[in-house]
Amino acid sequence: MTQQIMATPVTRKRCLLACIAMLALGGLVLTSCAPKRTPEEVRAELLRKLPVSLADRGGWTRDIQAAFAAQDLEPSSENLCAALAVVEQESTYHVDPAVPGLAGIARREIDRRAAALHVPQMVVEAALKLRSPDSRTFAERIAALRTEQQLSALFEELADRVPMGQRLFGRFNPIHTGGPMQVRIDFAARHARGYPYPIDGSIRREVFSRRGGLYFGIKHLLGYPVDYPAMRYRFADFNAGRYASRNAAFQRAAGIATGMRLIGDGDLLKPGAPIDAPGGTERALRSISGRLGMDAAAIRADLQRGDEAGFANTTLYRQVFAIADAKGNGKPVPRASLPQIELVSPKITRKLTTAWFAGRVEARWKACMAR
Repeated sequence: MTQQIMATPVTRKRCLLACIAMLALGGLVLTSCAPKRTPEEVRAELLRKLPVSLADRGGWTRDIQAAFAAQDLEPSSENLCAALAVVEQESTYHVDPAVPGLAGIARREIDRRAAALHVPQMVVEAALKLRSPDSRTFAERIAALRTEQQLSALFEELADRVPMGQRLFGRFNPIHTGGPMQVRIDFAARHARGYPYPIDGSIRREVFSRRGGLYFGIKHLLGYPVDYPAMRYRFADFNAGRYASRNAAFQRAAGIATGMRLIGDGDLLKPGAPIDAPGGTERALRSISGRLGMDAAAIRADLQRGDEAGFANTTLYRQVFAIADAKGNGKPVPRASLPQIELVSPKITRKLTTAWFAGRVEARWKACMAR
């Protein structure tokens, strides 16, 4: 085990004096002077900020610290509160939160899938009357569903045990998010390399655990570089996808540059669109290809980097913002914008948006920072 080197008051004082001297020479940013926080300091802050009534506060603290350490993320107050704010918003500190009306959602999904595959309803009913390993029928277990983890496990059993199960349910588990941060399971599968724990059966199962849900949720929230002016844009990205706020701002700039009305949803390319059938953003940019000095292939190539940090360094990004800024009477166009997305899910019963989500989490983040 690597020995933890503790920062003493003397070394911190020397660090501060050295930083002041370097600042006087104009060669250092203040944040780089801050001494690295010890695990004890991080633990103490988490215990102050976690709800007093939360069961196993020590376990939550341990798993959060482990996630930050394994990913080499800075456990600053801002970052710790960002993770806690998302947990509070998504699950109110429940590892496997209950979903109201989940039994009805599950049954509708089964019926919808059967109809899409032209499976007669009587066949579905017969399959659900079969006994599962716990002696209840599958229909009875569906009626008793409360959490997404229960539904996910049930779909896996249905796929393995009932007639036509693989056709109806195999590879089509309706649960795509899980755990205390409601992180996407496919995201976790893509970022499983470096996961510090032994995998208990599958990445899906790990996401539904506290340690796994926190690890992958924190990775999704903080594990990529941005230069946003406010934390709310990271929260919007957590909901809409990495760099969605940057890309929505780019779409806004593209609308100004082209004079066309564009939806700032953060999706720069129409999924699966061939080169001769572009989506709205790409089509608008092609209309000013001459001013951009780029042909259709070059525009497409840069847009394909929309999920990367490097998109901000592409010719397309720089040219579009240069044109938009020039039309702004000397006022630069914002480089971050909340995506215009309406949230759609069987679990959502009222009109919600990504901007609403970002605002709610930001309010929780500010409350955490004040504690």
